[in-house]
Amino acid sequence: MATALGTVGWEDLRKQARHVENEIDAKLVAFSKLGVNTATSHASADTVPLLDEEHVFENMASEIETLLAKLISINERMSEIQPNGAAMLHTMQRHKDILKDYKLEFSKIRNNFVARKDREDLLGDVRKEIDSYKTGGLNRRDMYLKESQHIHNSDRLINDQISIAMETRDHLMSQRQTFKRIQTRFNDISNRFPAVNSLVQRINLRKRRDSIILGLIIGFCTFLMLLYTFH
Repeated sequence: MATALGTVGWEDLRKQARHVENEIDAKLVAFSKLGVNTATSHASADTVPLLDEEHVFENMASEIETLLAKLISINERMSEIQPNGAAMLHTMQRHKDILKDYKLEFSKIRNNFVARKDREDLLGDVRKEIDSYKTGGLNRRDMYLKESQHIHNSDRLINDQISIAMETRDHLMSQRQTFKRIQTRFNDISNRFPAVNSLVQRINLRKRRDSIILGLIIGFCTFLMLLYTFH
């Protein structure tokens, strides 16, 4: 009875996980496009940035964070269920990997948007300072202070890009280690059970032989029936 209840709960949680994963996938696609469009608008505009688009971007980021938290909760509830075979264990691990990929993709998109926005703000400040310098509104000391601030902002942007690259590298290394462990496990299983492979081959040969014999018998009986009928 407990196994049956666990199976029902597992199926319901798996359906919920798939539904939330589909929602996150669709929103990540729109989120990525919105970030690119917003950054492009900032780069091409000569006036105040489009605050409405930034507001939409932040709202969508909040919605994705809520969905990710919901998917984390579902995965935790799935982990509490005792796996009933290798297939269920593989499905649990697959949902965990999907969640990890979504979190990495969301962080990457948001960090890229922040970096682009800071870069465009920096370019906007430089443009304003050039205009102010042309009109004589800045003295030499203020220019040095502003230049120092620009260098600091540039260092921060470079550090953000390095952090994104390191996160991507860590994710790729983690996937590589996972594939290596899976391959090692399969090799161990095949080395430990060579007799199983031999037995499976013998069973397949016997099935093939029985099928041939059965086909011959059916054909012979059919021939006798036709011979008797026409005779």
